[in-house]
Amino acid sequence: MSPTQLIRAFILERKWGYLAAVLAIGMAQFFQVRIPHILGKFINRLKLGGSTEHIILGFALELAVVAAGYVIFFGFGQTQVGRLGRTWEYEMRQHLFSHWETLSSRYFQQHSVGDLLNHSLNDVTAVRQALSMGLNQISQAVFLFIATLYMTIRTIDLKLTLFSLVPLLLIPVVIAIIRPQVRLRSRLVQEGLSDMSELAEESFQAIRLIKAASNEPIEVARFADKTQTIVDRQMNLVRLNTLFQALVPLLSGIGFTVGLVYGGWLVIHGQISLGSFVAFTVYLSMLVQPLMQFGIVINLFQNASASIVRLQVLLAEEPDIRDPAEPVVRDVWRGALKIQRLTFQYPNSEHPTLQNVSVDVPEGRTLGIVGRTGAGKTTLLNLILRDYDPPAGTVFFDGVDIRDMRLQDLRELIAYVPQDGFLFSTTIGHNIAFSRPQVVPEDVEEAARQSRIWETIEGMPDGIDTEIGERGIMLSGGQRQRTAIARALIKSEAKILMLDDSLSAVDTRTESEILRVLRQVRGKKTCIIAAHRLSALRDADWIIVLDKGRIVQSGIHEDLVRQPGLYRELYQIQTGGEPAHA
Repeated sequence: MSPTQLIRAFILERKWGYLAAVLAIGMAQFFQVRIPHILGKFINRLKLGGSTEHIILGFALELAVVAAGYVIFFGFGQTQVGRLGRTWEYEMRQHLFSHWETLSSRYFQQHSVGDLLNHSLNDVTAVRQALSMGLNQISQAVFLFIATLYMTIRTIDLKLTLFSLVPLLLIPVVIAIIRPQVRLRSRLVQEGLSDMSELAEESFQAIRLIKAASNEPIEVARFADKTQTIVDRQMNLVRLNTLFQALVPLLSGIGFTVGLVYGGWLVIHGQISLGSFVAFTVYLSMLVQPLMQFGIVINLFQNASASIVRLQVLLAEEPDIRDPAEPVVRDVWRGALKIQRLTFQYPNSEHPTLQNVSVDVPEGRTLGIVGRTGAGKTTLLNLILRDYDPPAGTVFFDGVDIRDMRLQDLRELIAYVPQDGFLFSTTIGHNIAFSRPQVVPEDVEEAARQSRIWETIEGMPDGIDTEIGERGIMLSGGQRQRTAIARALIKSEAKILMLDDSLSAVDTRTESEILRVLRQVRGKKTCIIAAHRLSALRDADWIIVLDKGRIVQSGIHEDLVRQPGLYRELYQIQTGGEPAHA
């Protein structure tokens, strides 16, 4: 559903709430315009003389009743509009986030996440302001303008009203001319802030590298350039705002001057009373407010219109990877995997990453994948996950083309540990239980013991409730990997366990202990282990060696170390030249 459709549906669903808010705001303005009229009558009464305390108290009580009516109705209307606007903001952000969750990884590789969030937060806010502050101001402006004109024409003088109004009518024109430039310069400031935030985030993430290279002065200079750009843009905005803030009082002053001169002349010649003249000056100041609001509302809706277009672009994105029209659904899946003549090339890439890859992994068996950096190991795992779509008829799960399976079914059947062992900014216990939020603590402990991270957890101040910081910064690389492995092991319903070089940061002793656990898993799960270290693949039932996207060797460890080729080269490098027969 597009943003325009969402807005229309939102307003229609809450039409009675909006109607009540508009009527309340309108009623408040009719109370407000009574105040100058009462004030004018009071002055005329004082001028006639003979006023008593009872008369003065009567006027005061009348003013109090009118003021109370204004406060009650206006307060209700503003609160109602504000509540509806915040509800829209909440629902739209939920809708956006849910939509983003459906998009493929490629989308986020092509778009800056910080820029997406900056646009979506600002654009949602702009639409919310149009739905709340814009509606509030346009309702207030329309009713106040009509009511004030009615009171000045009916109770004071038509010509005085029209002459004084002419300069004031230029106010919305000035606003309509200047505010778009204000909006443009405000956007440039926001873009500058976004650039500064991206630089700061990048620098903080690379802080160890920056310090190791002693590059702090260079980073400070880069940051200074970004902040100077923001200052320059902010000063351009300040100058334009200053011009705007000078012109509006100038036009108001001209209108008041006309009203003062002509109104004074009417009083002197007895055509209007002194009280009416005083009431008119108050009405004149009240006319400035709605005229300014008209201009502001025009720009609010212009902002909202531009924001709706951007939200339309965000929501129009379609996921590259989708469920099939008629998915294959089974009650029981076993975990047999078959890859058949798989060739894959990334978009905008000149050469295929994988070429004619075929391998058969029966249920409960372990496949090892080895190769130099860039050989295509991670790509192969990503295709099995349908992080990217493999060509039709190339990857099969229990004899079913994975493109014919529901994405949720496929991914629930796979427990995956990525290279970086990504962790969330929460407790270590919640990270382990990520795929099973309702899991009992005993299962968390068991998975942590299997991945050999439990001893580390026991030494933490709050145990499994210890917060591990952004991306698990409180943990070492090996501890992050072991935590990610525990997260995969706790996913008991998974039929396939995939590890993408997930033991590279652990010591050899811990690696052997984790591999012992994985051997115990064999027969229960199909395991796919991609690794640089061949020690992780010794016990695999079958190993494929990738080089430039092709399978150049395959077999079991004992055979491969004896055959001339890449596997033996890697083995000798990693064992310090140890003979292949050892």
